[in-house]
Amino acid sequence: MPIPASQPLPPSADSAAAPADGTVTDRLVEANRRYATAFTDPGMDARPVLKVAVVSCMDARIDLHAALGLELGDCHTIRNAGGVVTDDIIRSLTISQRALGTRSVVLIHHTGCGLLNLTEDFRHDLAAEVGQRPTWAVEAFKDLDEDVRQSMQRVRTSPFLLHTDDVRGFVFDVTTGLLREIDPRP
Repeated sequence: MPIPASQPLPPSADSAAAPADGTVTDRLVEANRRYATAFTDPGMDARPVLKVAVVSCMDARIDLHAALGLELGDCHTIRNAGGVVTDDIIRSLTISQRALGTRSVVLIHHTGCGLLNLTEDFRHDLAAEVGQRPTWAVEAFKDLDEDVRQSMQRVRTSPFLLHTDDVRGFVFDVTTGLLREIDPRP
């Protein structure tokens, strides 16, 4: 399975995404300058008001704050490919709980996830292409519900986490915007 090369955005999206004389990153930096002109320090602590950490996929179609009715300062948001609970997610959750007071964990996978179509062959193809084996697993899956259960189990059994009694998992439907809760028992 060849690894796809970076492809330019389609013409219509390309013109909307980047200035004619710069990159997408230039556009983001300029947007930040505009944002900063009206920015005022909200005077918040780094501790989430709702004492919750939300782990989700990095998919660009998911606006977590809007989907969950969250405001700035309400939660810690931790995202990665698939929303899978990996060692780095446990690291972030451990810091979130032990240093910043969170007590609840919400896990969110979603329909149409790219990890549903990948396999560990991705790692092997990548190693063949670049000459070095990745130190990480792809963590691809075929069954959304089962992977949410596995992620809940990883959180609940981690010796590093203090609060594992309020861990709930969901699948976000990217076509309806609704969450479907996953029973931890199959």
